Amino acid sequence: MGEFVVIRHGATEWSKSGQHTGVTDLPLLPEGEEDGRRLAPVLAQRQIAHAFVSPRQRARRTAELSGLLDGEVDTVIEPNLVEVDYGAYEGRTTKEISAEMGRRWSLWTDGTVPGDTPGESLDEVGARVDRVLEKARPLLDDGDVAFVAHGHLLRILTARWLGLDPAAGRLFPLATGRYGTLGHEHERPALTGWNIGCP
Repeated sequence: MGEFVVIRHGATEWSKSGQHTGVTDLPLLPEGEEDGRRLAPVLAQRQIAHAFVSPRQRARRTAELSGLLDGEVDTVIEPNLVEVDYGAYEGRTTKEISAEMGRRWSLWTDGTVPGDTPGESLDEVGARVDRVLEKARPLLDDGDVAFVAHGHLLRILTARWLGLDPAAGRLFPLATGRYGTLGHEHERPALTGWNIGCP
């Protein structure tokens, strides 16, 4: 049985500045493209049979550069893998939001508020990733399954794989261009590797 390989897209202008990027469709920076290229030899060593990729260009380009769109892997563009809809917090940093609130803001405890988009609760994101996991779980019989998506989304997916509430995603920071692995220990879901950088 394979593992899930959880891959966060490479660096963008907003990931570098700390601005929350949900619905905004930013391209990779040159260093973000290099993140994708560094993933390629690492992923080539695994038996990846299937991949699910967020439709946002930063995820699709990372998947392309890392070799997941070369035709050898059964790859699906998966709308449920888009990042959290941050609502009024889109494009803003935690520092800016906290200053406005007069206390430290956290997605994990405070959530989002409506803005140009309605925003999204952690439970709503949890329901989305549960649907992806339901589709992907049977595919582990074929080998590894890759997910190429976004930081908060993948942290929530990891929490749900482990049977935890979506807010437990706070425990799993994942930097741009890094990956983790989700598998089993004694037939139970387990975190088998996390926030791994590529040489």
